[in-house]
Amino acid sequence: MPRRPAFLPAAAAICALLALTACQGSPEAGRPNITPPPTSTSSTHASTPTSAGSPTPTWSPEESEAIAGATARYVAAWAAIDAALNNPPAATRVKLLQAGTGGNWLIQVLGDVQFNRGRGWYQDGKVVVQTMSVASVKLNTEQPEVRLDACLDTSKISLRYQATRKPVPVGPGTEGRSKVQAQLVYAPPTGQSKKMWFLIDQKDIGSC
Repeated sequence: MPRRPAFLPAAAAICALLALTACQGSPEAGRPNITPPPTSTSSTHASTPTSAGSPTPTWSPEESEAIAGATARYVAAWAAIDAALNNPPAATRVKLLQAGTGGNWLIQVLGDVQFNRGRGWYQDGKVVVQTMSVASVKLNTEQPEVRLDACLDTSKISLRYQATRKPVPVGPGTEGRSKVQAQLVYAPPTGQSKKMWFLIDQKDIGSC
C-alpha cells in the first residue's frame, strides 16, 4: 500500500512506538514556486517534461488548464490535511473530501488523524509546498490525470499533547524536506455529477 512520506510527524511517531495532502493554507503553502507552462495549439495528449537541460515542454491549452486546476487543488488539499492534523477531534472525512483529498491518500490521512486522536496528540505547524513542477499530463483517459513533483518542507512541524501542549517525544528528527510525486485525477465526488480534481496518492521520490 502506498505510504505517506516518512518525514511526517505521525509516521515518525509510529516508528518510535513500534520501534516503526474550500480551504485556506499557510501563506507559504499558498504561493508555491511554480512557473506556468507555455501553451501551444496542439491537440490534447499525454505529455511528459523533458529531462534537465532539454527544451522546456509545451502544453496544449487543455493541458495548461488541467495543470492550473491540479496545482491549485494540491495546495488546497494540503491545507485541509494540515487543518485535520492540527485539530484531530474536529477532523472529518467530509471536510477532506470537499477539499479534494481522496483515494489512497484520504485513507492514509484519516489513519493518521485517528492515530493521533486516539493518543491525544495533534500536529503543530503546517506543510510548506516550496516548489512544484509537472511530471506528466494525461487527458485522454476516463479520469484525466496530472502528476506533480513537489518539494515539501515539514521542518516547522511537531507533535504535541492536546492536554498539555507539550512536545511528544518521537525519537531522532529528520531533515524536514522531501521530494514527492503527487497523483491527481479529475473525477466527480461520490454521488455527484460535477467533477473536480482530487489528490489521490503521493509517493516519496527523493530529496530536495
